[in-house]
Amino acid sequence: MASSKNKQTVDSEYIISKYMEYVLDNDGFPKSVYKFCKEVKISEDNFYSFFGSIESLNKSIWNTFFTTTVDAMNKNKEYAEFSSRDKMLTFFYTFFEMLSLNRSYVLFALRQYDMPFKNINQLKGLRRHIKGFAEELIDQDNEVKHYKFTKNPSAIFSEGAWLQFLFLLNFWVGDESASFEKTDVAIEKSVNTIFDLFDNTPLHNVLDFGKFLWKEKTMWN
Repeated sequence: MASSKNKQTVDSEYIISKYMEYVLDNDGFPKSVYKFCKEVKISEDNFYSFFGSIESLNKSIWNTFFTTTVDAMNKNKEYAEFSSRDKMLTFFYTFFEMLSLNRSYVLFALRQYDMPFKNINQLKGLRRHIKGFAEELIDQDNEVKHYKFTKNPSAIFSEGAWLQFLFLLNFWVGDESASFEKTDVAIEKSVNTIFDLFDNTPLHNVLDFGKFLWKEKTMWN
């Protein structure tokens, strides 16, 4: 809590933090910007300086998870030298670690509506970020390939990365293992499988991933 001598700076991070606290403390989302601002004692002008609506704030939280993840990865001096495969692994490991630190809010947000597609609407901005990140990785790989037929289509790869994320997100939501160890395994197997498919490596890796998914699906049921 800020003291009277050190007035709290109201920025986007502060508003996001207060919003996530509000949602969990009130077991629900604010009905209006007015009610939220009154509860957390900030002016509506402060809010609208950063967000156009409650809905845009919801989406911004996921975007912040992404940018915070990327910033954390780039602080590692060795990250720039990683292969595309290792960069993707690092991204998913770091991103889901970020989600785990905020698990209570994330689970609440993903279950806001009874209709799954309505809940996914808040991920639109994140989708663009993840697809852009994946496109950069595949474009870097394509730059060192001399023949056009050996290059991989970035649009297909990026869409695959997004679908992969949705699978991992759903897996993480239902993961009850200690420290979410099964999610880590799912990340490793899914990323390696996708890169193996693009690198035309043996099919047994794909089958290994399929067996893992089947095993987990059976356990859930």
